[in-house]
Amino acid sequence: MSKVSAIMTKRYIEIYAKSKATENVEDILTAFLADFGCESFSEIEQFNEVYGYIPEPLFNKECFEALKENSFFDVLEYRPVEEQNWNETWESNYPSVTIDGRCLIRAPFHAPQPDMEFEIVIEPKMSFGTAHHETTSSMISMILEEDLNGKSVLDMGAGTGVLAILAAKKGAQKITSIDCDNWSYLNHIENNNRNEVPFIEVKLGDAQLLGTDTYDVIFANINRNILMADLPAYVKVLNLGGMIFLSGFYEIEDLEIIKNRCAELHLAFEKSKSKNNWVAAKFIKI
Repeated sequence: MSKVSAIMTKRYIEIYAKSKATENVEDILTAFLADFGCESFSEIEQFNEVYGYIPEPLFNKECFEALKENSFFDVLEYRPVEEQNWNETWESNYPSVTIDGRCLIRAPFHAPQPDMEFEIVIEPKMSFGTAHHETTSSMISMILEEDLNGKSVLDMGAGTGVLAILAAKKGAQKITSIDCDNWSYLNHIENNNRNEVPFIEVKLGDAQLLGTDTYDVIFANINRNILMADLPAYVKVLNLGGMIFLSGFYEIEDLEIIKNRCAELHLAFEKSKSKNNWVAAKFIKI
């Protein structure tokens, strides 16, 4: 671990949500908080409680007060979290992950497994995309099934860069990653170098950065609201016959909405994978 990464800190707002509803409470609370901008969660299942964590610069008090008006919440409160070394917090609670027996995602302090087909080393900071979440693991599982040799790839909301790095290890040639969070941007660059794929181009921003370059494959593991807003921009830069993989939303509540929006944009649904109601879906531009 470098001295720089060891002392990096990030200030968060903790949001506490509780409901007396009886079905899918944690999933619904998490969905509300994810749409609000929280990027990590802790659930207390027996009490129908969820803690969400949002970077302090993204916290909007007026939007929070409006969210409190939703009758689903019995309690909705927030408090600043003391600035701390999130690197140490992650390291103490961060197991390695194996996807489909083919891809190991581990931290530098985990032992390597030379017999694994793909191995990705991710420094466990607070960037989203460590493969512990169902959306990331499902996206990785779908990517493992694809032939990306020689393909051009765009990774939107790239987080740690784990999807882009896997694409590089599967032979993709031109890879661009975009994330609006500066922490993720810097973490992605570090992880590229750590995995010996420095050719991945990482950009700080959002869909407004998309220009005239086009791609054979797009990954977008974000959330439903951003996907619905930015899908036209993604489609514009996706080559005809190209593949787009979407995740960050729920199978029961959201998948049909996403399918309908994609159909309007001439994206044909091909398949999906779900885990604990989180889903990843593949579409083809026709």
